[in-house]
Amino acid sequence: MSLPPGQRSVDGFPRFGTHLHHPPPPVPADPVIEIGGAVTEAVAMPATELATLPRQELAADFHCVAGWSATGLLWEGVPFETLFRTKVEPLLESAASISHVVFEGLDGYRSIAILEDAMASDVLIADRLDGRPLDTDHGAPVRLVSPSQYGFVSTKHLCRIEFHTTEPPLPDRWSPIAAHGRARVWQEERHRYLPGRTVRPVYRWLIGPIRALSARGSRNVPR
Repeated sequence: MSLPPGQRSVDGFPRFGTHLHHPPPPVPADPVIEIGGAVTEAVAMPATELATLPRQELAADFHCVAGWSATGLLWEGVPFETLFRTKVEPLLESAASISHVVFEGLDGYRSIAILEDAMASDVLIADRLDGRPLDTDHGAPVRLVSPSQYGFVSTKHLCRIEFHTTEPPLPDRWSPIAAHGRARVWQEERHRYLPGRTVRPVYRWLIGPIRALSARGSRNVPR
């Protein structure tokens, strides 16, 4: 299968994310996913509750905005649409028309997706990768997986989901690496203001430093 524009296949699945020189956050003894925003009542859903919902296996590649792709991955988890229909819709305010979703991880990272993208059939709240529980490098205990978008949307160590009726403030507004609001890989939406092809060399230059920082952070990860 061909890769999206500007992507190159790599061996394995490199660790990625923010604060790569630090170890991943520890997994809580009893992890929960907080649900908040435009809901009548904020709730904390135990991550173990995902096992009670209909599950899906998904064979999908992972595409980093820096230009590398990890191919042949097998994810397992609960479709985001299923979680939304069963756990979130009953909590929505009667007049609420949800437009955006914010995903937050235990490491403090946040991503924003429009509801239409989050409800796609290939978007999972995943807890397993290639037949094994997620490890800490790749988002334990649970993470978002949105294969049709660049990896920065797929928040790891997921602990909170917020639902909004208007677009939340965008992070890194003046950053030279300003993330695109939709980040669709086949449209090459890498950058908020510049064409994807234009920024390819800049992002590819970052692959080496990212790998080095990742290795440093992983050395102290408990196994």
